[in-house]
Amino acid sequence: MPVATFVDFFWLTASACAAGAINALAGGGTLLTFPTLMGVLSRQVGIQAAGVIANGTSTTALVPASLGSAWAFRRELYQLRRFLIWLLPPSLLGGAIGTLLVTRLPGEYFNRLVPWLILVAAILFTAQPYLTRRKPQVVGLNGESCDAETPVSPRSLLGMIALQFAIGIYGGYFGAGIGILMLGGLGLMGLSNIHQMNGLKAVLGTAINGVAVLIFVFEGKVVWPFALAMMATSLIGGYVAAHYSRLVPGQIVRWLVIAIGFLLAAYYFGKQWFGGGNGG
Repeated sequence: MPVATFVDFFWLTASACAAGAINALAGGGTLLTFPTLMGVLSRQVGIQAAGVIANGTSTTALVPASLGSAWAFRRELYQLRRFLIWLLPPSLLGGAIGTLLVTRLPGEYFNRLVPWLILVAAILFTAQPYLTRRKPQVVGLNGESCDAETPVSPRSLLGMIALQFAIGIYGGYFGAGIGILMLGGLGLMGLSNIHQMNGLKAVLGTAINGVAVLIFVFEGKVVWPFALAMMATSLIGGYVAAHYSRLVPGQIVRWLVIAIGFLLAAYYFGKQWFGGGNGG
């Protein structure tokens, strides 16, 4: 069983706290926890063995943050609850398939797609206001605008179901940037309220990561001392960021999401071109 020093635990828990906050707003927290775990584990079990174990431990550690975010956004999520019936099944099925792939196939197959997926999602999310028609808005009791009925055509919903299945596969395989992918898809589906979208994204992300955790645990790919410590701080970071995001205008959160998306894409392109092609 891998062990860690006090300094290792400090960086592991700090990265999990920051990752929980980032995931609450946009996604991409794995970008912090995975490399940190790789750094700790590679010194003890070797780089080849560390990858899948770091992936499983990181995924397990960030599930509580998604739960905390979903709870913090429960008021906004209530208005979109009908979409869960359609989007939860492909999330669960895709997550299971992706996790089985990561334990059985070489990592280079999906790693080559990672930067392109995130780049396309960031572009789509940036262009979303121009690609979707404006809908009537109503003002809630707290003065924040929200979608009146959030009308979505059957064709758009069918497209999102297919996209969510693909996101589930990628999320089960590695998962960095699934928040960006989901926000981009939800925007094209016709949704426009960033806080409602974040609530739906949190629940769907929890479903994807939850089924992945079950498989990782069954196959012994989780270091529990690391995962439990990181769970606690990721939960704090996720809930605090989700709760206080209401105090930030939606347009600012939108541009933060866009910035994170392009930074994630640049990071993974750099890793692919200059870092030996390792998508972790």
